[in-house]
Amino acid sequence: MQTTTTDHDARATLPELGARVRAWRARRGMTRKQLAADSGLSERFLADVESGKGNVSINSLEAAARALNITILELLQDAPRPAMARIHGLLARLDDAQLDQACTQLAGTFGLGEEQGREKRIALIGLRGAGKSTLGAQLAAQRAVPFVELDREIEREAGTSMNEILLLHGQAGYRRYERRALFRIAEDHADGVVMTTGGSIVSERETFDLLQSRFYCVWLKANPEEHMSRVVAQGDMRPFDTTRGATGEAMEDIRRILASREALYARADAVVDTAARSVKQSLKDLERAVPQET
Repeated sequence: MQTTTTDHDARATLPELGARVRAWRARRGMTRKQLAADSGLSERFLADVESGKGNVSINSLEAAARALNITILELLQDAPRPAMARIHGLLARLDDAQLDQACTQLAGTFGLGEEQGREKRIALIGLRGAGKSTLGAQLAAQRAVPFVELDREIEREAGTSMNEILLLHGQAGYRRYERRALFRIAEDHADGVVMTTGGSIVSERETFDLLQSRFYCVWLKANPEEHMSRVVAQGDMRPFDTTRGATGEAMEDIRRILASREALYARADAVVDTAARSVKQSLKDLERAVPQET
């Protein structure tokens, strides 16, 4: 009887584990092919794992977690730290005004205050196709401040292309260069800048915390169909998985990535919905959403 129960538990655990691997991969914006290359595991094996069929070893899990730039505990745990859960329970009882007060008190008590001049540095976050580059360049021109793309600054920091960074150093190395670039941009542009970021930046807690501490973040959002049409028009389908050659499956990737990141994107200081809006209309919305220059 004990063996039967154990076998049943194992069968129930594998699909849950596969779902977690798939969710983390979506949050990172990685295709299965990229995860296979970074982890040293085969695409077929990862497909079996994500579908709940793979018999996963600890070594395989460690390799997948390392490629996703998380710990194996983060991959396996299904609950936040106990202290975090208690704090969340307390905060859930507060209204919006009390939450703002609690945030201010925590920042003051533990030295987590916002970086001086943060409101002058605007960071646009969101998935590809939301209009970050187009609107960012126009907003920078209106504010008479530099416009920078974080991806290009990461390449400058590493001295090589994005593809080479990922090939040579994997996700963990890429994130190190990303944080260095963020520190440098904040220091170099104390008087103001408009910056676009990669869509997956919100999935790295340490990096996103750094971004929010030094930049005023605006989430540019759109519906999946508009994301899809815009990236097709741009001719660059990253990070959507088109290796299977099916547009419908690429749309599924977009929906899954958006769903996995929505709560993270929502942490932004402001949200601008570009769906069914012209560039001119969206720019006006963005101007209203960011702090006014003094």
